Amino acid sequence: MEPHRLSKQDARRVALRAQLLTAERPTDLLETVRHLTLLPTEPTAPIATSYDLLCWSRLGSAYDPEGLRQAVEDQRLVHYLGFYRPVEDLPLHRAEAPYWPGRGTLKPWVHEVADWFAANEECRQDILAALRAEGPLPATQLPDTCQRTWGSTGWTNNKNVQQMLWYMLQRDEVAVASSTGREKLWDLAERVYGDAPLPDPDEALAERDRRRLASLGIARPTGPADRAEPTYVRDAGEPAVVEGVRGKWRVEAALLDGLDDVEGRAALLSPFDRLVMDRKRLDALFGFDYLLEMYKPKEQRIWGYYALPILYGDRLVGKLDATAERSEGVLRVDAVHEDEPFTTAMTEAVDAEIEDLAAWLGLEVVRV
Repeated sequence: MEPHRLSKQDARRVALRAQLLTAERPTDLLETVRHLTLLPTEPTAPIATSYDLLCWSRLGSAYDPEGLRQAVEDQRLVHYLGFYRPVEDLPLHRAEAPYWPGRGTLKPWVHEVADWFAANEECRQDILAALRAEGPLPATQLPDTCQRTWGSTGWTNNKNVQQMLWYMLQRDEVAVASSTGREKLWDLAERVYGDAPLPDPDEALAERDRRRLASLGIARPTGPADRAEPTYVRDAGEPAVVEGVRGKWRVEAALLDGLDDVEGRAALLSPFDRLVMDRKRLDALFGFDYLLEMYKPKEQRIWGYYALPILYGDRLVGKLDATAERSEGVLRVDAVHEDEPFTTAMTEAVDAEIEDLAAWLGLEVVRV
């Protein structure tokens, strides 16, 4: 079929509709997460956790974090591969477990992972035995009997148990039984998931792509591999081209009607928000220069440790550098970085969001 021809503004509005960031806010927490398909679980919280910020940016001050905690405790939302996901979606993700480390032609690094895993069979068996006897348990209480150390240039270096659990999770051997803040409790997968049959892996893959596109609105058909959550959607949706942007896109056709009537709003987004996490799409469609700087030395930061992207209408227009100083009862605003000079209307709308954020946190705004 002929591809849909979209302007950049059209593409942005499709993305905002899909991500529930238009003027018409959702009202139900679980339905919101089901539509978005996931919430990031990054626990860093200079203002609030990424998952709480994401929910607040959609639902507004009506969002009660306790509702999310309860949904996780009741396992209506389950921690899987780095995200909270609706429990009913888990079979779609777990369908790949019997084929670990993957199907088809595998890259050399995947074979290296499989070799490391096989070399540490004793540790795997010891972890299963500990969980069978005493689970659920935190990773710190599980035995590290690895014969070969996990080597990495990143933060996972020498973290043998964490890496073993990550791959055992992908193999459907263990599962996160509960998670609060930074600590996860692990248990045998059969105790958490039960014994319901898994769907055909190809059908599950196609359904995951469809759901991902419905939550993104527009995405590339291909992209870098990511076991936890890809950014691409393969053959889901319908083909599209975006004016002034190279390459092919796939679009959720149901979101194309009435784009001229889409009403935007101001919003403050988590640095881990799905709208901004795909940096290539962010640059192509929004022309937005952004990088989370909490991993940078202080002297190298431009926008701040945990700057929040600022949405206005159908554009990303700046970054908010702020910190919740709870002991002092204030939301300290160090800077509002304007990518372009704000109009009076933009300033008023962004200031209103800052005030709303502070009120939701139970704090007063203090500008430095």
